[in-house]
Amino acid sequence: MPDSARSRVRWILIGWIFLVGAVSYLDRVNLGIAGKWVMADFHLDKVQLGLIQSAFVLGYALFQVPAGWLADRIGPRRILALGVIWWGIFTCLITVVPLVGWVLLILISIRFGLGAGEAVVYPASNKIVAAWIPSDERGLANGFIFTGVGFGAGVTPPLIAFIVVNYGWRASFWCSALIGVAVGAVWYLLARDTPREHPWVSTHEHALIEAGLPPVTPGSNDGRLAWREIFGDRDLVLVTLSYFTYGYAAFIFFSWFFIYLNDVRGLDLRHSALWSMLPFLAMAGGSSGGGWLSDIITRRSGKRAGRCWLAAVGIGLAAVFIAAGTLAASTPTAVIVLAAGAGALYISQSSFWSVSADIGKKSAGSVSGLMNMGAQMGSVFSGSLTPFIGKYLGWNMSFLVAAVLCAGGAVAWFFVSANYGESRERGPIRQTIESLS
Repeated sequence: MPDSARSRVRWILIGWIFLVGAVSYLDRVNLGIAGKWVMADFHLDKVQLGLIQSAFVLGYALFQVPAGWLADRIGPRRILALGVIWWGIFTCLITVVPLVGWVLLILISIRFGLGAGEAVVYPASNKIVAAWIPSDERGLANGFIFTGVGFGAGVTPPLIAFIVVNYGWRASFWCSALIGVAVGAVWYLLARDTPREHPWVSTHEHALIEAGLPPVTPGSNDGRLAWREIFGDRDLVLVTLSYFTYGYAAFIFFSWFFIYLNDVRGLDLRHSALWSMLPFLAMAGGSSGGGWLSDIITRRSGKRAGRCWLAAVGIGLAAVFIAAGTLAASTPTAVIVLAAGAGALYISQSSFWSVSADIGKKSAGSVSGLMNMGAQMGSVFSGSLTPFIGKYLGWNMSFLVAAVLCAGGAVAWFFVSANYGESRERGPIRQTIESLS
C-alpha cells in the first residue's frame, strides 16, 4: 500500500475481534439455551447445571492471567488462533459424553477446559488495542469489541433454539465449533501483532498510531511491568473489584435469563428465545454507545470523567434497573426493564478495558487478564449462587443481590485516581507484600 494512502487497518482488526468475541459467546451461551435438553439427557437438575456453568467460568477466570501473559510473550495473533482451535474441540466434546455414573464430573471437566481455552480472547484483544489503537480512540474500539458480546449472545437464543428443535442439541454445539474455527482461521491470516509488521499499514496510519500511544517508561524489563507493580497498583485493585460486581450481574443474563423466562415467568420456548434477545441487544447498544461517549467525554473533560465517572454512572444505573425489573409484575415490563439494566451495565464496559490498557501498556495482556479474572470470579459465584438463592429465597432475591453488588461496583470507580497508569501507587496488596518481605 502506498505511503500516501490513509489506511484503516487498525479498524479492520478491531472488526474481526468483534466477530471472534461474538463467536466465543455463542460457544459459552449455547449451554444456557440447550440446558433443558442437556439436563433431560444426562438426568441433571438446575443446581447441577449451575455447577457445570460455573466450571466454565472457573476455568475462564483461573486462566485469565496465564492467557494475558502468553499474549504478552508470544503475541495476540498466535495465541488467539490457538485458543479458537482449543475451544472448538471442547465445545464438541460435550456431545460424545456417555451416560455413566460420573457424568456430572465429566461435564464439569469439559466446561472447565472450554473456559480455559476461551480465556485468551479479551487479554489478547486488549494487547491488540494497546499496540494498535491511539489512547483517545480506545473507548470506541473497546466499545465495538464488546458489542460482539451482545451480538453473539443476542443471536444465540434463536439460532440455538432453531437448531435444537430441528436437529437436536448436539448439532447446535457442532455448528458453534465450526463457526469458531472458520473465524479463527481468517483472524490468523489477517492479523499481525504490531502495526510495523503489517504490510497493509501506510506510513500515515503508523505515525498516527505511534503518536497516540501512551508513553512507556523504559526499564530493566523493556517497559513491561513487574508482577509486583501490577498487583500493587491501587487503581487496578479498585477496577478489578468493580469488575467482580459487573461479572456477577452480567453472568445472570448469559446463563440463567433464558431459563428464568421459561420456568419462572412461564414463557414457552419460542417466546423465551425471542424475549431473551433483548438484554443482549441492549448490551450491544450500551457497549458501542458507551465507548463512543467515553472517548468524547475523555477528549473534552479528561480521563477521569470519560472513563471513571461514566463507568460509575453505567453500573449505578444497572443496579437501579435490575432491582426495579425483578419487582415488575408484568413479564414484558420486567424483561424491558431488566434489558435496560443490562444495557446500562455495558455502558461501563469500554472503561474497564481502556483503563487496563492505559495502565498496562506493554503489559496490557497481563494487566487486563488480572482484571478480567476479577469479573470471571464474580461470574463463578453468580453461576452457583443464582439458582441456589432462587431455589430457597426466590428469583427476585437472586437479581436483587446482583443489584446491590452493582451499587458497590459503581462506588469503587470514584476512588480511582485521575492520573491512573502514570504512577505506581502503593495499593493495599502491594503494602501487604512489602510488609512481609
